[in-house]
Amino acid sequence: MYFFAVTIAILEPFSGIAGDMMLGALVHVGLDPAWLRALPDRLGLDGVGVRIADVQRGMIACKKVDFDIPEQPHGRHIGEVRALLAAAPVPPSVRALADEAFTALASEEGRIHGVAMDEVHLHEVGAVDAILDVIGAIWGLSELGVSRVCCGTISLGDGFVKAAHGVLPVPAPATLRLLEGHTVRPGPDGAGELVTPTGAVLVKVLSSGRPPVRYIPRCSGYGAGTKDLLGRVNALRVTLADDATLADGRTERLVLLATDIDDMSPEHVAACADMLREGGALDVVVTGTLMKKGRAGQRLEVLAGEGDAPRLEDLLFLHTSTLGVRRSMVERRVLPRATRVVEVLGHTVRIKVATLPNGTQRSKPEFDDVRAVADATGRALGDVSSLALAAAERDR
Repeated sequence: MYFFAVTIAILEPFSGIAGDMMLGALVHVGLDPAWLRALPDRLGLDGVGVRIADVQRGMIACKKVDFDIPEQPHGRHIGEVRALLAAAPVPPSVRALADEAFTALASEEGRIHGVAMDEVHLHEVGAVDAILDVIGAIWGLSELGVSRVCCGTISLGDGFVKAAHGVLPVPAPATLRLLEGHTVRPGPDGAGELVTPTGAVLVKVLSSGRPPVRYIPRCSGYGAGTKDLLGRVNALRVTLADDATLADGRTERLVLLATDIDDMSPEHVAACADMLREGGALDVVVTGTLMKKGRAGQRLEVLAGEGDAPRLEDLLFLHTSTLGVRRSMVERRVLPRATRVVEVLGHTVRIKVATLPNGTQRSKPEFDDVRAVADATGRALGDVSSLALAAAERDR
C-alpha cells in the first residue's frame, strides 16, 4: 500500500477558529472519539466529561465537542500549566508545542497588561477547557499522522466581547497579537467574536503558512461553533490532504538559520538540536568550526519552512548562548516521496520510497520500525532491514 509521506491539515477558518471547533473537526476527519474522551484522565483532570455530538450549522453536518467540568479555580498561572504538562504522559513533541502555545499566551497577555509573563493569571485560557483544547488539538493532529498544518484567511468577526478584563474590541488584544503574520479579514458584519485566544494560539504554533497551490484532498470535516447562525455556516473546516507539489517533485524555497557557538558544551548543543527537530525543523546539522582566537566552536544550521522559521529562531535564542542568528533564503530540490508499509515477522515496517529523475526508485526501511521489530523478535537490525526490503520488492 502506498501513501504520500507528507500529510497536511488545511484549516479553513471562514467563520473563525476556536479550540472546540478544532477538536470537532479533527473528530470529523477520523480522530477516535474514545481517545478524546480519555484525554482528561490522561492529563490528570479528574471528573471532566467529554460530550461529542452530531449537529448542524447552516445545514452542514458537523461535530460538536463540549467538556463537562466540575468547579475549578478561575484560571491558572503559566507555572501551573507547565507542571500539569510535565506530569502528564504526553509525547515530547506534543509537550513542546503545547508549552510553546501557553508560553505565547502568557507572553502576549503580559505585554498587553505590562507585567512579567510569570505573573500573568491566565483566565479563560488557563481554564480546564482551554487546556484540553490546546493539548487535544496538538496531540490529535499527531494521532492522525499530520506532519504539517496550513491555514487559509481567518475571519475575525466584529463588535465587542466581554472578558475577564472588561469589554474588549474584537479581535481581543491578545488574539490580534497572536495572529501577527497571518492573513486575516474583519467581519462579517454582526458576527461578534469569531476567533478566541485559544484558536489564535493554535494557528500561531501549528500553521506553517498558507495552503499549497495544489493538493490532493483525502477527507474533510467540520467542527461546530457554539452558535447556529442564520444563513451562515458557523464551523471550522479541516481537510486532510497530500501536497501535490511534493508528489510531482519540485524546487522549494526554505529558510536557513545558522549560528556559531563556542561557549556551550556539546551535550547542550545536541539537546538543542533535538528540540529543533521536534519543533518542526526540516533538518538540523551540527558541525565543528574554528572561531576567533583559535577557539573551537560548533555551527548549528537549521533548515525550516518560511512559516516555521521565526518560531525556530526563537528556540535558538532560548536554548543556546548565541547573540545572533543568520537567516538566508535557500532553494531545495526534492524528489517525489512515498511510504510503503510491509509486514516483517508479524510486525509492520514503513519503507520510504523516493523516485529518481530517471524513473527508478530507491527504498529504505524506517529505522525506528526496524529497531522495534529487532527488539521484539531478537533478530539483528540488518536481518530485519533486509527482510523488509525483500517484502517490499515482492509486493511491488
